[in-house]
Amino acid sequence: MRIVVIYDTHMPKKSKKLPGRLLADLKTADLIVHAGDWETPELFSQLQFYAPVKGVTGNVDDPELKDILSEKIMFDFKGFTFGVVHGHGKRQTTEKRAISAFSDESVDCIIFGHSHIPKLYHRNGVLMFNPGSPTDKRREKYFSHGIITIDQVLHAQHVFYSDKN
Repeated sequence: MRIVVIYDTHMPKKSKKLPGRLLADLKTADLIVHAGDWETPELFSQLQFYAPVKGVTGNVDDPELKDILSEKIMFDFKGFTFGVVHGHGKRQTTEKRAISAFSDESVDCIIFGHSHIPKLYHRNGVLMFNPGSPTDKRREKYFSHGIITIDQVLHAQHVFYSDKN
C-alpha cells in the first residue's frame, strides 16, 4: 500500500499545477495525505481523482477549506494509526507543536508540515514525517513530497526533484 504525502502546495499562488514527478506518484497512490496550506479547495477535488484524500488545514487556507477539513486528524490505515497536523502556531518549533498535538494519543506516525523542511526520523517509536513542499521549496535545495509504504511496518521516503514542472 502506498500513501503519497504532501503539504504546503500553496496553489495557485506558488504554482498553477502539480509537478510532473508528483503526478506520476499520485497515479499509484492508494491514499493521499495533505498536511495543510492548500490555499483553495480546488486542489482537494483534483487529488480525489487519483485516490481517497485525507487532509488538514494550515494557516493560509481559505475559510471554505476550513468548513470541510479540520486542523488535526487521526485515522487508521492498514493497521497503523496516523496523526496529521500542519504544525503552525506561536510557541515552540513546528516539530514540537506536531508532537504536542498528539501527546495524549497513541499514533504510529505523525505527518506534519508548515516549515517547508523535509524531515524523517523516529521519536519514541513514532515515525515523524514532513515531506517538504512540491511547489515552494524556500531555502531547500529541492522540491519534494513523501511516500509511505506499508507492509508489516511503515517505510517512509522523500522524493526530491529540482524542477516543479
